[in-house]
Order: sequence, then structure tokens, then C-alpha cells
Amino acid sequence: FPTAGHLCSWAKFCPGISSSAGKTKGNGSSGHGNRYLARALGEAAVIAGRTNTFLGERYRRIARRRGKKRAIVAVGRSILVATWHILQDPDTRFQDLGHDYVHARTNPDARKHNHIRQLEALGYTVTLTPVA
Repeated sequence: FPTAGHLCSWAKFCPGISSSAGKTKGNGSSGHGNRYLARALGEAAVIAGRTNTFLGERYRRIARRRGKKRAIVAVGRSILVATWHILQDPDTRFQDLGHDYVHARTNPDARKHNHIRQLEALGYTVTLTPVA
């Protein structure tokens, strides 16, 4: 496969959305794909969700807002992309980013500003006082 996207598309681990006139059609399914590969990636994603790694945190973060089944597919796709990169270049070594990768890069001031802006858009006046 020339790219990781081609592999994910072949395995049917890609977002499948059909839209017409601005309306989303269907249930987001991209087809059947290879059921044996899907089962293996699904099991690996569930096991990865129980670990204290980047993929485990990704599973928990997505499952919290989208549901467990979508999280399994998303983490399975991440595993498939990482596998493609490892197989593509023999010198590549897998290095886990860590469970706090996303949290460490989230700017607290930007989050605070976004929450204040959203509350003001709803008609509230916001004053912040730091916790002692």
C-alpha cells in the first residue's frame, strides 16, 4: 500500500460519510472490509484501552464522548497506521507518546478563555477567582 490511508481504506477502517446537499446520509459505515483483521484490531484496541499508554488514553478520551464502539474503531485505526509506518521503514522504532501527551499540550489559558466566551454568549457575566 503506498500510504497508511490506503491501508486503512482497504481494511475499511476509515470514516465513511456520505453527504448530499449538506445532509449526512447513512450511519458512517464504510463497508465490511476484512473481518479477521477487524477482529484482531478490535481486540488489540480493547486491550490497549486498559493500559496506561497513549493509545489507552486515546481510547478512554473517545469512549467518554463518542462511545466504546467508536473508540475501538478509532484506536484500531491508530494501531493500523502505526503498523504501516513500522513495516514501511525497517529503521523505525515505536515510541509511545505517553498517557499525558494530549493533556500536557492543552493550553489552560485558551481553555479558560473559550469557556468564558461560551458563557458570555449565553448571556452570563463571568468573574473568575482562583481557588486558595
